[in-house]
Amino acid sequence: MDVIVLGLMLLSLTIWLGLLCFWGQFWRTDQQLEVETLYTTSLQSLPVVCAVVPARNEAELIPTSLRSLLLQDYPGSFNVFLVDDRSTDRTANFAEGVAHAVGKPQQLHIISGESLPPGWSGKLWAVEQGIKSASKLTPDYFLLTDADIEHDPENLRRLVAKAVQEDLDMVSVMVRLRCKSFWEKLLIPAFVFFFQKLYPFRWVNNPNNPTAAAAGGSILIAREALERIGGIQVIRQALIDDCALAQAVKRGTREEFSQSPVPNTQYPIPIGRIWLGLSTLTCSLRPYDSLVTIWDMVARSAYTQLNYSPLLLLGTLVGMPLIYLVPPVCVILGAVWGNWAIALTGILGWLLMAFAYYPTIRFYKCSSWLAFSLPAIAFLYTLMTLDSALRHWQGRGGAWKGRVYPSSDNF
Repeated sequence: MDVIVLGLMLLSLTIWLGLLCFWGQFWRTDQQLEVETLYTTSLQSLPVVCAVVPARNEAELIPTSLRSLLLQDYPGSFNVFLVDDRSTDRTANFAEGVAHAVGKPQQLHIISGESLPPGWSGKLWAVEQGIKSASKLTPDYFLLTDADIEHDPENLRRLVAKAVQEDLDMVSVMVRLRCKSFWEKLLIPAFVFFFQKLYPFRWVNNPNNPTAAAAGGSILIAREALERIGGIQVIRQALIDDCALAQAVKRGTREEFSQSPVPNTQYPIPIGRIWLGLSTLTCSLRPYDSLVTIWDMVARSAYTQLNYSPLLLLGTLVGMPLIYLVPPVCVILGAVWGNWAIALTGILGWLLMAFAYYPTIRFYKCSSWLAFSLPAIAFLYTLMTLDSALRHWQGRGGAWKGRVYPSSDNF
C-alpha cells in the first residue's frame, strides 16, 4: 500500500512540475491590460467604435454598467447599442434614464429584441441584432460587453490602443470578478485560476500557438475580422460564446468548427491575431453571495467545456483528485503511518500547488492561507462538473435567464 500511495504522489508531483514549467506559465498574472502603460498614451488615429450590449432583465445593474460605458474617456466616435432582450423589468426605461442623466442620449441606441429563432442562443441572437444595427455606422471595431460590467473610464481607450498598435484582430480582458462574500473569496479566484490553466494566456497571445480564448465581459473585435469569419452566426449556438469567437478569429476561417475547450495542436498556423489578459480596474457587478449561485454558474457550462464528452468527464473525475487531492491525503496518511517519505513528498506537492495558486490569490487581494485551500476548492469544482453533466443528461443543461438551450457539438 505504501508503494502505491508513494507512486501516486510522485505522479502528482511530476504533473505539478510539468504544469509549472511547461504549461504556458498559466499561473502568472502578468498579462494585464493596465500594466502596459504605453497604451494609456494618446492614439495617433481614432477608430470608430460601437459597443453592443445584450441585456435581459438587467434593471438592477444597468444604471451602473451603462453609465460607465457612456462616460468612457474616448475622444473618437463611440456609440452604444443596447439590445433589450425581451426584458420584463423595464431595463430599457432604466437605460434611457441613464443616458439622459449623463447628458448623452444621442450616443445610446436601444433596440427591442426580436423573438429567439431556432438554432441561436439568446445572448448571441441579441448580439447579432446589435451588430446589424451598429453596422450602419460602419465602425472599425465592435465592443462586445455584458450588461453587468462596470468599465474603467479608460478601458475603451486602452483596448483600442492595444489593438491598433499591435495590429490585433481581437482584444479581450477577463474583468475583475466580484470577490466580497465568503464564498466569492473561496471560489472565484479559483475560477480564474482554472480558466488560465485551461487556456494559458501566454499561449493565447502567441500568434504562432493555436490556443484561443477570450473573456466575454469585454471584447474589442475588428469589424473586418468579424466579417472574415462569417459574422456572429458561425457561433450562433455556442454556450461558451467568447472562447468560440476567439477560436474562429484566430483560425481565420468561415468553416464550421467544434467548440473544443482543450488546447489543440492539430490546427495549422493561426491566421488571426488575438490578445487576452486580466483587468484590475474594469470589473463585474454580478454578485455570487452563496455556494448555490456559484455552483449554478459553473454547472451551467462546465460540461460544455468538456465538449459533452463522457471520456473527458471521466478523465476530469480521475485527474482532478490525482492532481489536487493526492498531496494533502498523502500528508495525512504519511503522518498516520509514520512514513515520512510519503508525508514529505505530499508536503512538497502541496507547496507547489499553493505556489501556483498564490499569484491569483494575491491578484484578488484574498488571505494568503487560501492558497493552501486549493485541494478542497478543486473537490467542489469537480462535483460541480459532475453535476453539470447530470443536468445535461437530464435536459437541464445550459439554463440561463429562464432559457434552457439544447447542446450541440458543432457550430
